[in-house]
Amino acid sequence: MNPKLPYVLLVGAAVIIFILSCMLLSRGGRSPSCESQPSVVEKTGSVSQSLVFADLTAEEMSQVVRYLQGHLGVPLVEASRAKPSDNCIASVDVQVPAKAEVLRFLDGGGARPPREALAVLYFGNQPEPNITEYVVGPLPAPAYHRDVTVQRYGGKVPYHRRPTLGSEYEQLRVFLETKAFAAAPTFLREVLEYDGTNVAFQTTVPHGFQSGDRVTWFVVFQNVSGFFVHPVGLEVLVDHSSLDVSQWAVSRVFYNGQYYRDMAQLESAYVQGRISVEKVRKAAWDGDFSSMKPRAPRAAPFPVQFEPQGPRYSVRKNQVLFQGWSFAFGMSVSTGLRLFDVRHKGERVAYEISVQEALSVYGSNCPGGMSTRYMDGSFGLGRYTSPLVPGVDCPYLATYVDTHSLSDSLRPRKRKASLCIFEHNLGSPLRRHYSNLQSLYYGGLVNSALVIRSIATVGNYDYVWDFIFYQNGAIEGKVQATGYPSSSFLHGDGLRYGNRLWEHTLGTIHTQFFNYKVDLDVGGVKNSLVAHDMAFEMTRAPWSPEQQIERPRLTKKVLDTEDQAAFRLQSKMPRYIYFAANSKNKWGHQRGYRIQITSFAGDHIPEASSMERAISWARYQLAVTRRKEEEPTSTSVYNQNDPWTPTVTFADFINNETITNEDLVAWITAGFLHIPHSEDIPNTVTVGNSVGFLLRPYNYYDLDPSIYSHDGVFFTSEQDFTACEINPLACLPKTASCLPNFPPFTYDGFRNM
Repeated sequence: MNPKLPYVLLVGAAVIIFILSCMLLSRGGRSPSCESQPSVVEKTGSVSQSLVFADLTAEEMSQVVRYLQGHLGVPLVEASRAKPSDNCIASVDVQVPAKAEVLRFLDGGGARPPREALAVLYFGNQPEPNITEYVVGPLPAPAYHRDVTVQRYGGKVPYHRRPTLGSEYEQLRVFLETKAFAAAPTFLREVLEYDGTNVAFQTTVPHGFQSGDRVTWFVVFQNVSGFFVHPVGLEVLVDHSSLDVSQWAVSRVFYNGQYYRDMAQLESAYVQGRISVEKVRKAAWDGDFSSMKPRAPRAAPFPVQFEPQGPRYSVRKNQVLFQGWSFAFGMSVSTGLRLFDVRHKGERVAYEISVQEALSVYGSNCPGGMSTRYMDGSFGLGRYTSPLVPGVDCPYLATYVDTHSLSDSLRPRKRKASLCIFEHNLGSPLRRHYSNLQSLYYGGLVNSALVIRSIATVGNYDYVWDFIFYQNGAIEGKVQATGYPSSSFLHGDGLRYGNRLWEHTLGTIHTQFFNYKVDLDVGGVKNSLVAHDMAFEMTRAPWSPEQQIERPRLTKKVLDTEDQAAFRLQSKMPRYIYFAANSKNKWGHQRGYRIQITSFAGDHIPEASSMERAISWARYQLAVTRRKEEEPTSTSVYNQNDPWTPTVTFADFINNETITNEDLVAWITAGFLHIPHSEDIPNTVTVGNSVGFLLRPYNYYDLDPSIYSHDGVFFTSEQDFTACEINPLACLPKTASCLPNFPPFTYDGFRNM
């Protein structure tokens, strides 16, 4: 053998390795960027038509404010500085036109309804202080205003029902720190190490026990990150019913299981040594155990989704188009995310789908906790919609939409990226079958759906609101709860009302209820409500009469009245309940959309409670009523501060009217019980804390519409399933081997706070 041959082979191998390495490196260096292809979105509907539902622009809000300032004949104080005895604009929102007007415009070629705003004003500087609601229009150049308060609520709205402005809470904070606390300097200094900056207050609602009360427990916490789980044992009851701030007073004080007449009595008892003191260890500014700062070093990045050829949906002003779906979206200052004119394959299936309310009822052996019943709509689910963090709150490459609101101010506020829209590959098949009998084939469809999302942060809780659109014609409404648990100071028999989360922290038991309005228009405005279910019947086997068979059979019932269509929380509801159209599909069945609820709700509150009627929507997992313009919402923002004489009582909507072949609305309630536990520290996760509903086509189509999806996969054993023209999945190395363009990370959540 030639002695040089091994060296020649080694040199040749090295050259080959070098060439291959260069090829791989150069190939990696030339990885193409993903490029958007011409949109395949079906052009359904008109952007100009969808604008009939559009939120007010910042300029329109400002126009309304200027008009009111110049035409009401009374001084209006900036709400952020207003005293209870002042007049101010509490909020300005769009006034959605009446449904009949909108449908004449959308479907009948009628005139566009005038664009109007709804302005809520607090008149504290009047002989009879009151809340007044005005419709202002036409926009963008207002020329008239109408007082619609009596029309909407059947009478004037008393001033004590007003939702609390931020300015009033600021005045209450100043009162507590400068007047109330001044009466107990020794106790505060020695027990709380109070320095004027190291405590935070959390409000409770409702304010008292009867109509007219405005008396509030304020729970004191350490002023650290995640303060909601750092109670110090002190709670103060403030009577702020007077419109004169100088007349506000402390009504009661609670500390570590004992009640005192006021802060002076607490101070006296402490100085005399008659108090059982539980001194709480001072937490670091980051909250220590409540800090959300990661406790592990960064590792490999988490998986991300991208669209190899760009988004397959479009967002044009307030309209979204996706795979045969189209809808208009908006953000109500009080109720948050809402959709209008929802269509599939060009046909309207829902006129409105909207959040109505989020309710929490707490238990505790501390006064603040045991008296808390939060109706978050009164604080503002839209007002407290928070800016979204790309990559966590929504996929990094989602489409982010800015929203505007005007509340507690004379100037509109812009919330950057407070709503997101994205297509989501759920990582599972929407449908599939692998056949290994008779013929050999595989058929399937990836479950890729469109999501529109907002997240409202109301105090300690964060609510993730989703509406999801599937390729089979189904719509899902879902809410996930996260944020911090509310807590009380652990003392006495506290463990009857929750679990211990830290040394002095009791995670307090509470319910969560969420209410939605679903105005389905299935095959037209007029629908009926039909229930299908199953029952077993006993029969003899025809081929063997001596044998008996228990066979399921279909049961059918038309629910004729509102009373029949009101299903209490714990009652048995038909498993298939649907809005039926006056038309039939190819197979002779009434076309319909089924309502399917995912909920773990228990009792909302005993009906004997003096405040139950204010939240009577929560009696029902589902209630279907005739649609009425005078019943636009299941509750009112004014119910929170006067639940004993509710401004809107949902139970009164249900009065046994006929609901056959009528324009109907479904009011859906979903909820769960939350008993905070140690894994809620540092804060609560979304897993397991998700409820909602599905709207599913039921004989609406002649077959599953997703069979027409461009994403379908089918191949047989006899085909070359590695060929791109046979199997689209085989195309992915070519069509999806690109680098997505990730824009620089930005976040505007801390601006203009």
